[in-house]
Amino acid sequence: MSEPSTSRQDVSFAVPFTHRLRFTEDVLGSEERVLLDLIQASEGMVPRVQFWVDESVAQADKSLVLRIQGLLARWGDRVSSPGPIQMTCGGESVKNDVHVLERMLQMINADDLDRRSYVIAIGGGAVLDAVGFAAAIAHRGIRLIRLPTTTLAQADSGVGVKNSVNLFQKKNWLGTFAVPWGVINDARLLTTLPDRDYRCGFSEAVKVSVLKCREAFDEVCRLASRIGQRDMSAAQPVIRRSAQLHLDHITRGGDPFEMLEARPLDFGHWSAHKLEVMSNFSLRHGEAVAIGVAVDTVYSSLVHGFPMDEAHRVLRALKDLQLDLDHPVLHETWTLFRGLEEFRQHLGGRLTLTMLSDVGQKLDVHEVDRVQMLKAIERVTEFNRTADQSISVA
Repeated sequence: MSEPSTSRQDVSFAVPFTHRLRFTEDVLGSEERVLLDLIQASEGMVPRVQFWVDESVAQADKSLVLRIQGLLARWGDRVSSPGPIQMTCGGESVKNDVHVLERMLQMINADDLDRRSYVIAIGGGAVLDAVGFAAAIAHRGIRLIRLPTTTLAQADSGVGVKNSVNLFQKKNWLGTFAVPWGVINDARLLTTLPDRDYRCGFSEAVKVSVLKCREAFDEVCRLASRIGQRDMSAAQPVIRRSAQLHLDHITRGGDPFEMLEARPLDFGHWSAHKLEVMSNFSLRHGEAVAIGVAVDTVYSSLVHGFPMDEAHRVLRALKDLQLDLDHPVLHETWTLFRGLEEFRQHLGGRLTLTMLSDVGQKLDVHEVDRVQMLKAIERVTEFNRTADQSISVA
């Protein structure tokens, strides 16, 4: 009797993607062609389009829905919009209730969208996450166009390739990697953003610049005070550069779907994600990231040789952006440190955190000196207190 034969084939292959990022001043008005050009018709077919709008954005900008209806009317038979403009709650609540996700899927089905259709999401990062997840799992993927309406989403998550909702009291537990069909960062969509949400978006700009580029970091530090005062001439170049740095990492960094141990763009996020949950999401994501980046920057100085004067510049930039670097839940450290294990589980494998040795120079670490991390928290808290005192005196 012949011996059974065995066969093994390991075939590496790559899937080509195109990431389309656009910058506009009025994409729902005078520059609507930028959006229309992203919507490609199939042979003999009129593409179907479904709009999803963050209701808090629509409430702040009463003309938003009318502008969408106007451009659909002007597009005529070039696109088909079979159903009404869909509204959804904004903020973390859109990600915390799976019934919201179920409704999104029901509406996608009701409008008979398919893989050549387009879901256009207009809103903050949480809305883009949730709508993007629904689009990614319907028919295994419907083309998604994002129009971010927050500085945080325009500078960071809007150009990312992740979509998710929260589950089991854990951030982004249920989700996918899916490259958006297109992203349009439009300046007018930021005009009704509340001051708190406007400012907290720039914590990610500080993060990516100190990680990636000294020139960009110097720019953020130089412009932080003006950005904190809502000077758009200072804010726009920082948003654009931050988006580009994030896009470069995704498209050229060699690990767009986070298959390796490290995920450097999550610098400061092991604690940020946990702080959001611990605060019952009273902390905005950008506010939690500001605290997490501050803590890990100081920790990098205490343990990994990151220059202390550069760490002070990071803290100073965050404060100049008018971001608070303290919160009561930051001091619930027994619970906070559980975030390290949750962070590890989310990625898998051994714990891997990104820390800094210098501006633009990162290193991966696999353990945390909790005594030094506690000291970092204390130093950030003290800096925050003294900085607030000097501001009040001034």
